[in-house]
Amino acid sequence: MTASPLGRIIEIAEDGRHLAKERGFLTVTAGGSELGRVPLDDLAAVVATAQGTSASTALLAELAQRGIAFVLCGRNFAPAALLWPVAGHHAQQRRMEAQIERSRPLSKRLWALLVAAKVRRQGWALAEAGLPSGAFVRLAREVRAGDPDNIEAQAARRYWPLLMGEGFRRDPNGDGANALLNYGYAVLRAATARAISASGLHPGIGIFHRHPYNAMPLADDLMEPFRPIVDLRVCALVQSGLSEVTTEAKRDLAAVLMQEEPTAAGISPVSTCLLRLGQSLAESYLSGAPVLDLPLLRLQSSDAAEGSAGNAPE
Repeated sequence: MTASPLGRIIEIAEDGRHLAKERGFLTVTAGGSELGRVPLDDLAAVVATAQGTSASTALLAELAQRGIAFVLCGRNFAPAALLWPVAGHHAQQRRMEAQIERSRPLSKRLWALLVAAKVRRQGWALAEAGLPSGAFVRLAREVRAGDPDNIEAQAARRYWPLLMGEGFRRDPNGDGANALLNYGYAVLRAATARAISASGLHPGIGIFHRHPYNAMPLADDLMEPFRPIVDLRVCALVQSGLSEVTTEAKRDLAAVLMQEEPTAAGISPVSTCLLRLGQSLAESYLSGAPVLDLPLLRLQSSDAAEGSAGNAPE
């Protein structure tokens, strides 16, 4: 069992562990002996990467009621399933109705906001790594509603070779850096799903992502602007000589959610930024105005610094 520095994420990485609920604690046992316990109040997510993990129904129900994500990972640490509560938010019905009835133009403008924010964040990651990033400020400005020019793909073609080297190819089924990215994204996806639940929205109704085998397309949409934070950490791990998903690497990637970000409300951890993003999306659906609350980025360009929040391009 490993945990993030602040105890927010618990990972079950060894076979034969049984998870249960005892009073206000999550307990971990093996062979009838207790190995550890964590207060449920401290949890943001539980990630099961060991294939031999079992859990009691009482624990799973409690996690769902508290909005704590329970993630099951498959091959190469990619998430295979995620437990999500079906009720619990006081405004859930009204917000879900607005989410279902959203207009196509609103969805296209919301997606433009997310793509532009992701591209700016990619530029931020490159700048943090001491690499050329100016083109990404320009690309972000060119994003139009619905991203008809596929700026997201254009940016990705430039981004990965710059950050990870010319020979790198993003492959969810790959090993090494790809497996590290999978693990970091699984952590980020769990936190995003929790933020969606807390906002009274349904994770199965995406803005852009759609796939018959994907139950969480909205989580994939909203986590896009935060992926480069994981990418940068993976790049640093690889450069330090860590190319496998070790305990040390997991701990570092889980800490992504605690990274402090500048926002309009002050400095906040990524986990709080995700909650605000979910809330702002719910308000966008209710009002019909595409305004998303995203962290503010300071990027070097020929112009002044830019923020990631605001209205979507027409």
